[in-house]
Amino acid sequence: MNKFLKEFKDRGFFYQCTNENELSELLDKKKIKAYIGFDCTAESLHVGSLLQIMCLRLLQKHGHQPIVLLGGGTTRIGDPSGKDKTRKILTEDEIEKNTKNIKNILKNYLHSKNEKTKPIFVNNFTWLKNLNYISFLRNIGKHFTINKMLTFDSVKTRLDREQSLSYMEFNYMILQAYDFLELNQKENCMLQIGGSDQWGNIVNGVDLIKRYSNNQTYGLTTPLITLASGTKMGKTENGAVWLDKKFLSAYDYWQFWRNTDDRDVIKFINIFTDLNIEEIENIKDKDINELKILLANKATSMLHGDEDAQNSESTAKEAFTENSSGSNLPSVKIKQDNIKEEINILDLIILSKLESSKSEVRRLIKGKAIKINNEIISNEKQKISKDFFKNNFLKLSLGKKRHIKIELI
Repeated sequence: MNKFLKEFKDRGFFYQCTNENELSELLDKKKIKAYIGFDCTAESLHVGSLLQIMCLRLLQKHGHQPIVLLGGGTTRIGDPSGKDKTRKILTEDEIEKNTKNIKNILKNYLHSKNEKTKPIFVNNFTWLKNLNYISFLRNIGKHFTINKMLTFDSVKTRLDREQSLSYMEFNYMILQAYDFLELNQKENCMLQIGGSDQWGNIVNGVDLIKRYSNNQTYGLTTPLITLASGTKMGKTENGAVWLDKKFLSAYDYWQFWRNTDDRDVIKFINIFTDLNIEEIENIKDKDINELKILLANKATSMLHGDEDAQNSESTAKEAFTENSSGSNLPSVKIKQDNIKEEINILDLIILSKLESSKSEVRRLIKGKAIKINNEIISNEKQKISKDFFKNNFLKLSLGKKRHIKIELI
């Protein structure tokens, strides 16, 4: 088996492939261009997109050139895959802003020094915005049948649930196939990689290229990554794990990986770090907490840099030290007017945004899971005065894993 495909499988990236044997032979013969698309529906990607990013890095590692398609055009339509309702339609300015920001995030992960493997960034709005509708239907639409389109999961699921699917969304799969055709013709792109929910769209692209130009191309998909707990990768009780410092600090990002379920640690080291397979095999029996710190450091270094990863580890150690002041913890700033002379502990925690429900805060207090400056709070009517703030901040801890400092401004 080709080395790229072997590592793709060994790391747990592989789900499905079109003409796998042919693709393996092609990859043995030459270096190719392969693309992954990212729609720009939010200002930042979150860790749910990280597996695709790691695929781009793996392509570079094996000497292939990744094409990053930023979906400035398809974002205006909305991908129905995995969705039970129509996406919110964004403004032109919002899409433009999101596209630029996502491009910057991806640049953090991809190497640009080698001319042969540096990423090619494209925006499908550049070719989709000028399509002539009649010509598009005649030249491209004739290669698609409604019968087949109705069998794809992205469409079938919505219809089976009797949930509306707009004609606009129904066209998404044709536009994605057209993207592949465009990249094949202009960049000689031979491979599209995507999540398992994109299989139908990818196969559509491979078929369209074959029908339109008789070129042979390939599709490769990755599995949906879920946590051992069964929840979807990228979501936590505190919201999405963003890949942008504006929305999530390096420390909080580090903590997300440090808090990985024991059952997921080795799997995640394989998927979300660059450690060699042999290295991982040699360390897999180490202390689980050491492995979690290794995972957190490697994942954080990749996005935020070595220094931020080391600082995050040091800050975490301080947070877990009973007598620490918490001075290096991530801070939440609260206006002095919100406290005046004193504030109830429930209101303080809601202001801190560590919890959004007072009933949940009460439950935590009953379980002795809340501390102020390392002291357990046992009374839900506890008043927090300005005397609790040393050097204008206090340390707030919820359970063993959530620690912040609250600063008065």
